[in-house]
Order: sequence, then C-alpha cells, then structure tokens
Amino acid sequence: MSERIVTVDTVETPSPDDRLTVTGAPSGDASEDPATALLALPWSTALEDWPEDVLAALPRGISRHVVRFARVGGGVVAVKETTEDLAFREYRLLRRLEGGPAPSVVPVAVVTGRTDGRGEPLPAALVTRYLHFSLPYRAVFSERLERRTLVRLMDALATLLVELHLEGFFWGDVSLSNVLFRRDAGGFAAHLVDAETGELRERLSTGQREHDLDVAAVNVGGELLDLQASGLLDPEVDPAATPELFVDAYRRLWDELTGPLLFPRAEPWRLDRRVRRLQELGFELAEYSLRAADAPGMMLAAPVEVHAGYHRRRLTRLTGLQVQENQARRLLVDIEAARRAWDPFLDLEGAAHRWVVEVFDPVVRSVPLELRAKLEPAEVMHQLLEHRWYLSEARGQAVPLQEAVDSYVDTVLRVRRDEDAVALHPTTTMLRTVPPADED
Repeated sequence: MSERIVTVDTVETPSPDDRLTVTGAPSGDASEDPATALLALPWSTALEDWPEDVLAALPRGISRHVVRFARVGGGVVAVKETTEDLAFREYRLLRRLEGGPAPSVVPVAVVTGRTDGRGEPLPAALVTRYLHFSLPYRAVFSERLERRTLVRLMDALATLLVELHLEGFFWGDVSLSNVLFRRDAGGFAAHLVDAETGELRERLSTGQREHDLDVAAVNVGGELLDLQASGLLDPEVDPAATPELFVDAYRRLWDELTGPLLFPRAEPWRLDRRVRRLQELGFELAEYSLRAADAPGMMLAAPVEVHAGYHRRRLTRLTGLQVQENQARRLLVDIEAARRAWDPFLDLEGAAHRWVVEVFDPVVRSVPLELRAKLEPAEVMHQLLEHRWYLSEARGQAVPLQEAVDSYVDTVLRVRRDEDAVALHPTTTMLRTVPPADED
C-alpha cells in the first residue's frame, strides 16, 4: 500500500501555535482532506475541554486515553490523545490493515505540534473515521447483558481475532473495550478500533496466538465483573466462566480453518468439500499444500493461506455493495432465489444487477428519511426478508414485497432506536443517550 502522505506545516489557524502539523492520507474527496477540514478543529485546546459545538455525542467505550467524536465537514471523526510515537505507530499499523480482510477503523491523520494558549505542549492526536452504525459493547444491550447477546458478542470477538491472526496481526490487548460492534444479519460483526499495542508480522507463532487468548480471557472476565458490579449483567451469566465461550469459539474456528485434511487419494472430492465448508464459514482457501501422507494411499492437504470475507467480496463484485459478512451471505441467497424466480438461465451477474435495481434500491428508498438512522441498509434488507417470510407463513402464501416493506417499516423499524444517531450533548454517558439495543 502506498503511503499517500500529506503533511501541512506552519499553517494559518486560530491556534497561537505555528508548529501544528497534520499528517494524513487524502481521501479523494477534497471536503474530507485532513489538510483542509481537520485544521478547523480547536487543536490548541485539550481534548477533554473541546466545546460542544464541534463534538458529536456518540456512545464511547472505556479507554485509557481521552477520546472524543468531532464533526468535520459533513462527517464525524474519532480523536484520541496520545504520545506522538504511539500515534504514528498506530496510524501506520491501521493503514496497513486498511482494506484487508479483517475489519478495522480507517485512519485519517496524526496531529502533532499542539500547544495551548500559554504555549504549553499538548498531546498528539490520532484521528480515525467514525464507523457508522457501530456501538461499544456497553451500548449493545439495554438494561442488562443477557446470555444470548453475550454469546453473539463472544462469537464476533473470536471471529475478529481469528481474522487478525490469519493476517499476522498480534493484538496484545484483546478486549471488548477495544472493538466496536455492528449488527450483522442476526449476529454481530466486531471491528478493531484500538491497535496501539499491535504488531503486524508475516505469520504468528502458536505462542503469540495463545498470549492473545490469555489476555482476552483476563480482559473479558474483568469487563464482565465490572458490568456485574454495576448491576448490568444478567444474574445467569458467570463472569469467571464466560471467557471460555470466547476461547472455545476461537479454537473451533481456528482449527477448522487451518487444520490439515487427511483423505484417501481415490476421494479427492473430500478436499472440494473442505473448500466449500470454509466458504460457508465466510473464509476463502487461497493456497494449500498437498502431499502424500505416510499412510499408503492417503493424501494430506494443509491450508497455507486463508482469507476472511468470502461472501463480502463476492457480493461486492456482483453488486458493488459493501456490507458485513453475514449480511452478504443472506443477500446472496436472496439474489439466487430471485434469479431462479425470474429466469433459471439468467447468469448470476445479470440477476445481481436486476436485484439491486428492482429489489434493494426500492427497499432503501421506501424507508422514510426520518427512519434511515435506525439501521444500515443491508441490515434493513435482512430484517425485511425475515419479516416477509413470517408474514407469508402466517398468510399461507407469498406476501408482495412492497406490502412487506410497509408492514416492516410501521411495525418493526419505526419502534427501534437510531443506531447511527448523533446526540446533541457530548458528555452524556452512553447508557443514557442510547436507548435499548437488544431488540431482536
């Protein structure tokens, strides 16, 4: 990946400091270029004292640093104060992860050379793009964290760690606090937001992976104990035993993705079945080694390179849509069903184009403007398909799409809270500004 670095030195800003430097990657949109939009923020003021008129009161997780969400141009960015070395280290690490199979936040810039009105130095700041429709784990649930929600969070965190380990990323500080969650077709997708302690290597050793698992078990257990002390944990949840859900989910997925396959030479279809199984899990076997095993007549296939995001990439190639993995899997099923209904001989590319024009886009347009912050479009589509299925089951025949859309909007979507809403007051805690989210 090219560096694409833009540096602005000795700029004219409202700050009395003339040494402010913004180092970032241009987005291709001049209105979002760090060299222009970020300079309007009050960098000569400590982040915890930034005025309300520049802040967006989105739910924040627990962090060792001061973190604020700020409005920049037509969007929102997350700003974290830290040391200059750590800011640049994390920025460049996130740049390397950007666009990869493992989901993470997008870095925007590092701001250095900050001083206050008295000329005293202020910390450097790392700026990342706000991840729309995302929530910290404390904002995912309502009054209490129920076991069913907790299991889905553990699965999402385990999947993210597997994806990162496959890419050679050693995290060093795995925790619920260091990720954001987005709804993903009935489950959750976890996104890395704090890479301060991370390292990106060609391949991780078993010891490095086990270290991440040990740290995760301690951190997750501590976070659940904190929820329990606050009265926010369901009484049926055991904070000491729950981290094993995460560890077990990680180990099952890792073994299935990377374990060798021993099969008879006369049954090569077993390898094809293994490849399809990985695809069903959302992973793609990009490279494997195949050799004769020690046992006569047997072959040994060992995965060498496995990538996450199989369904995401496939849906993007067909439609241009960029969604979560489970959402992509669900939408691909609907595209195939539509293709069979329209014309079994229609190629998949043509069916996908027609589906976007005749199904997806009309559904998105049918959502009233005031409700479009409720859920991201792909999640709306997933929930609509489920809602239509239940309506059809109750009626005993297929319900027209538009009728299902009208019913879903009025009876389901309208009563949900806004998952991409920007509140007005920047200091209100997440559990007060964000209404219940556990509404499945």
